[in-house]
Amino acid sequence: MSDQTTTGQRTASSNDSEPHLARSLSNRHIQLLAIGGAIGTGLFMGSGKTISVAGPSVIFVYMIIGFMLFFVMRAMGQLLLSNLNYKSFSDFAGDLLGPWAGFFTGWTYWFCWVVTGVADVIAIAGYANELWPGVPLWIPGLATITILLLLNLPTVKAFGETEFWFALIKIIAIAALIIVGIVMISTGFTSDAGAASFTNLWSHGGFFPKEFMGFVAGFQIAVFAFVGIELVGTAAAETKNPEHNLPRAINAIPVRVMLFYVGALIILMSVIPWTEFKAGHSPFIAMFSLAGLGIAATVVNLVVLTSAMSSANSGIYSTSRMVFGLANDGDAPKVFGRLSSRKVPQNALFLSCVLLLGGVALLYAGKDIGAAFDMVTTVSAVCFMFVWSIILASYLVFRKRRPRLHEGSSFKMPGGIPMVWVVFAFFAFLVWALTTQPDTLTALLVTPIWFVILAVAYALVRKSPLHQARVAEWQAMAETETTAVETAVETAAR
Repeated sequence: MSDQTTTGQRTASSNDSEPHLARSLSNRHIQLLAIGGAIGTGLFMGSGKTISVAGPSVIFVYMIIGFMLFFVMRAMGQLLLSNLNYKSFSDFAGDLLGPWAGFFTGWTYWFCWVVTGVADVIAIAGYANELWPGVPLWIPGLATITILLLLNLPTVKAFGETEFWFALIKIIAIAALIIVGIVMISTGFTSDAGAASFTNLWSHGGFFPKEFMGFVAGFQIAVFAFVGIELVGTAAAETKNPEHNLPRAINAIPVRVMLFYVGALIILMSVIPWTEFKAGHSPFIAMFSLAGLGIAATVVNLVVLTSAMSSANSGIYSTSRMVFGLANDGDAPKVFGRLSSRKVPQNALFLSCVLLLGGVALLYAGKDIGAAFDMVTTVSAVCFMFVWSIILASYLVFRKRRPRLHEGSSFKMPGGIPMVWVVFAFFAFLVWALTTQPDTLTALLVTPIWFVILAVAYALVRKSPLHQARVAEWQAMAETETTAVETAVETAAR
C-alpha cells in the first residue's frame, strides 16, 4: 500500500464522527462511468445541429475539445491522488484556492448537473413523443425522475451497476452504427442522398464548407457533448483502489473520443452527405432509417432515450454527492449531510429530483422543445467551463505551494503549467464563440446571475460558526496530510 493511501486512511479514520461514503465502485463501474460521462446526450441529440452548422469540420471540433479536456482530467487526477482525503474537486479547490472556491465550485457543479438534468428530461420527453405520438409530455418527464430516484436510493453500487449497463448500451449502439456504416460504404450503398462513400466528407464544399465562422459555431454545440467527462472525479470518494482505477479511466479518454465521437461522425457523414442533416433530428436514427432498418431505427430511438436517462442518472448521482459534501463543510443545510443506513445521501437525492421537475415545467413554457434544450445546454456548458477552469487554477496553486508533493506524484499532468495556459486560452475562445450566435449569447448573458446569487449566499454562509469551524478543521487536516506525504517523499528520495 502506498504512503498516500496510508495517510489518506489515517486522516479519514481520525474523524469517525463524520458520515462516510462507501467505496463500492469497482474498476468495471469506473471505466464505464467514464465512458458514459464522455458520451453525452449531445452526441446523440445535438450532433445533427453541429453537423448542419459546421459541416465535416465538426470532426476537428470534437478532436480539439477532447484533446483540451484530457489535460483538465489529468490535472484533476493528479490533485485527487495527491490527497486521498479529497472527496471531489470541490475539496481540493477549497483547500488550495480558499473556502470561497470550494463553495463556488461545489454549488456551481451542482447547478450544472441540475440544468443538464433538466435538458435531459426535455430530451427524453421529446423522444418519447416520437416513439409514442400524442403522449402528454409530463408523463415521460415525471416517470424518468421517479425511475432514477428508485435506482439511486438503494446503494452506490446499484447506481454503478445501472450506469454500467446504460453506458454499455451506448457503446453497442455506436459500434453498431460504425459497423453498419462501413458495410454500406464498402458495398457502394446508394440512396436518394447519393452513394455512400468517404468522398462525401470533402465533395460537398470541402472540410470547411461554412468557412471559419461555421467551424466556430460547431464549438458552441459540441462542448455540451463533453459535460460529465469529469464525473469520475465526483465518484473518487466511492471508488475502490483509486490509485489504480482513476488513472486508467482518465488515460483512456483520448481513445474514447477518437472512437465514439470522431469515428461515428466520419461514418455518418460518409453514408449521408452533411447537407442532409438537420437540427433537432438524431443523425443516428437517420442513418439506420436510410439503410432500410426500420426496426433498428426504432431501437436507436430507444438508445437515444437511454442515453438521456444515463446522463440524468449521472446528474442525480453527482448533485446528491456534491450537496452531501457541501453540507458536511457547513456550506449547505445539515439535513443534506445525512446518510441512509445504506450509505446513500437520500435527502440530497430527494432535493435533486424535486429540482428536476423544473424540466417538466419548462416543457410547457414554450412551443419549441429544441429552443428550450439549446438554452439550458448553453447555460450548463458555461458553468461546466467555470468548474474546469477552477480545476486548472487549483493545479497551478498546487504546483506553487507544494512542489515536493508534485515531484512525488506518480500521475503527473503532461505539459505542466504551459499546457494549463493553453487550455485557458481555449476556454476564452469558447466563450467568444458563444457570443457569435443570438441564442447562445442570450444564455451566456443570463449565466452571471447565478454567480451573483452565489456571492450573496457565500457572504452569509461564511459568517456561520459551522462554516468557520469546518474551514479551520479542513486546513489543519490538509496540513497534516501534506506534511505526512512530503515526509514520505523525502524518505523515499534518500
